[in-house]
Amino acid sequence: MIRIIFAFMLSMVSALCCAAGQELQLADGAPDRHIVVPGDTLWAISARFLKDPWRWPEIWRMNRDQIANPQRIFPGDVIVLERDQQGIPRLRLQSATLVPQIYAESSERGIPAIPPNVIRPFLSDPLIVEAHALDGAARILATQQDRVYIGNGDLAFVVNADPTRQMWQIYRNGKALHDPESNEILGYEAFYLGTAKQLEPGNPATFEVVQMKQEIGRGDRLLPVLPPPLIAYIPHKPDFPVRGRVISVYGGVDAAGRGSIVAINRGATDGIEIGHVLALARNRVIVEHPDEEFRATTVKIPEQRIGLLFVFRAFERISYALVVQSEGTVDVNDFVSTP
Repeated sequence: MIRIIFAFMLSMVSALCCAAGQELQLADGAPDRHIVVPGDTLWAISARFLKDPWRWPEIWRMNRDQIANPQRIFPGDVIVLERDQQGIPRLRLQSATLVPQIYAESSERGIPAIPPNVIRPFLSDPLIVEAHALDGAARILATQQDRVYIGNGDLAFVVNADPTRQMWQIYRNGKALHDPESNEILGYEAFYLGTAKQLEPGNPATFEVVQMKQEIGRGDRLLPVLPPPLIAYIPHKPDFPVRGRVISVYGGVDAAGRGSIVAINRGATDGIEIGHVLALARNRVIVEHPDEEFRATTVKIPEQRIGLLFVFRAFERISYALVVQSEGTVDVNDFVSTP
């Protein structure tokens, strides 16, 4: 693979921020250089240099195309912090010295934006579907020895399965996801149960459960396993105002923390894209406050910033995001906005 040195241009995002007078602020103790090592992420590296990691494209002087289609950063590369003639900080990539040779290198070895082990399962599950979208999917008709539930190594007999597909994921119709502002149903979260392998095609076909995450039984639906998309995520804030809400915490709980996966009521139709960083704010509460005559009045408590989200999967009207920073818990109905 021919390694291409980064050629960065002044980005549209950077221009907008400079016009607003918002100067880049370096993190306390920002190093002059950083040698990329296996396990590094773009988010972690940007946090070493910047107080606001989502401003990563600005310090690299990336344009809009480069945000969407970035060059890869690899272990051994050296990231150098320098300043231009106006004193504005910028980063430069000093690639590792290479001996001329012909070789192959997997694109997966590039430094990811956030820990891939955290989000990899969510690139294919959980799944947002329209109402009744799973009705026509392959279905478990019967189980081994008519068991109520089956687990790893057990057999299932499945109808309507594509005989050319070997590996499948098992789902159950999940909860409806409502917009807290309009109460409209935005979609359904299909509940992921595990994976299965097609042993003998037919109708019904014979399947073996390979990995069980939850109990699997008759009536559960199957979808073919598709390879997760190899998408380069560049952390960046939206260049337009966003105002939304947290509508779900994956796992069926009401509160999340750093490293949790949440769903928000904004998606691709709202302009949300992979790599967007959004600020989290605590939902406003109303407090009764007695005045001098002991009459109760209401006081709106100002919103407080409580963390940051990193969007890694965007559906039409819903997006999944990783909580990358949090002060305390993140609750359903908390606000999300452009940082």
